[in-house]
Amino acid sequence: MELAQVRLLVSDFAACYRFYSEVLCLKPQSGATEGPYEKFSPVTGSAGIALQDRAMMAEVLGEIGEDVTGHRSLVVLRVDDLDTYCEQLVSRGATVLHGPAPMTDRMRVAHLKDPEGNLVELQEWLLLLG
Repeated sequence: MELAQVRLLVSDFAACYRFYSEVLCLKPQSGATEGPYEKFSPVTGSAGIALQDRAMMAEVLGEIGEDVTGHRSLVVLRVDDLDTYCEQLVSRGATVLHGPAPMTDRMRVAHLKDPEGNLVELQEWLLLLG
C-alpha cells in the first residue's frame, strides 16, 4: 500500500486553489483552477495535497454536503528556513496565526489557515540544521 495524497474537501475551490498554488507555491498537477479536483505537489518529496469540491463528494456519496465547523484537518509542510518562508507567505497575502516559534527542542513551527479554515503547519526541523 502507498499513500497517494491527502485530500481536502472544500466549498470555495477557486480560493483554495489560489492559496495552495500562489501562497504556498505548491505545483498544481493540471491547472483546474475551478475544480472540481486538483492535486498539488511540493518541489521535493512524493507526498501530495489534493482539493476536491465538497458538494461533488456529497453527491458521489449520496449525502448532504454540510458546512464544517471546528478544525478538522492539519496539513503539515517541512521547510528549510521557517523565518524566511513565513516572510514570503506574508508578502503573498497569508496571515501567520502563530509563530515562528519552538514547538519542541527539535522543531520550530508556524501556523496559518487556508481560505476554508484548514490548518497548515510549517515545520523547520532543527536536527537537520546540524
